[in-house]
Amino acid sequence: GGVGKSTVSVNLAAGLAERGARVGLFDADIYGPNVPRMVESEEAPETTDDQTLHPPEQYGMKLMSMDFLVGEDDPVIWRGPMVHKVLTQLVEDVEWGSLDYLVIDLPPGTGDTQLTVLQTLPLTGAVIVTTPQQVAIDDAVKGLRMFGEHETPVLGIVENMSSFRCPDCGGSHDIFGSGGGEAFADEENLPFLGAIPLDPAIRAGGDGGEPVVREDTESGAAFRSMTETVANNVGVVRRQQVHNHVKRTPEQ
Repeated sequence: GGVGKSTVSVNLAAGLAERGARVGLFDADIYGPNVPRMVESEEAPETTDDQTLHPPEQYGMKLMSMDFLVGEDDPVIWRGPMVHKVLTQLVEDVEWGSLDYLVIDLPPGTGDTQLTVLQTLPLTGAVIVTTPQQVAIDDAVKGLRMFGEHETPVLGIVENMSSFRCPDCGGSHDIFGSGGGEAFADEENLPFLGAIPLDPAIRAGGDGGEPVVREDTESGAAFRSMTETVANNVGVVRRQQVHNHVKRTPEQ
């Protein structure tokens, strides 16, 4: 928790859309949804005649979030079975259309939401987000093991809140340590997807609803580079899946 998973999810999805992909962004954090704020979307989904939901769009992305369906300050106090039911409906009863990517922003931990997503959706891969500090990496390891137990490929590790460049002195400060995410990726033999700087503009973009990946800045470039690497790794996973399928299929 608190490592910037939603920030990475929003900028990844917006970055893919900027590259011309058809993208959906699913905010699966039932208890603390905040993606609509981060993309400045207040438009609620429309209900069609057959009781399906037509998701609103922003920055070229189709959006779905629990935040659209409950009051702004209303807490969601549900047990596991209700979470499972609602998550399933928010995927199956939404007119996502033909997408190239559906980016799912998961909540912290390894609880009911994660299990529902892992057990019910055909996931191509997962992106692990951490900060450089060891405490965050300890939690990221648990998430990594969870994906491994459910045979979900991990596309790589993102180190968020990396070094802070002081605008006054020009120096670089490792507030949360340095290199932890890259070392973690090396230890687990996983791709390192990039380091995202600790930049007040990223926070401002999240609060203001304008993803930094769309901006011509150092932080925007870092998110664009991460997006490109994720897209490439998705392609690798898909090619491996096709190859394995062909090997299992007997010759006609």
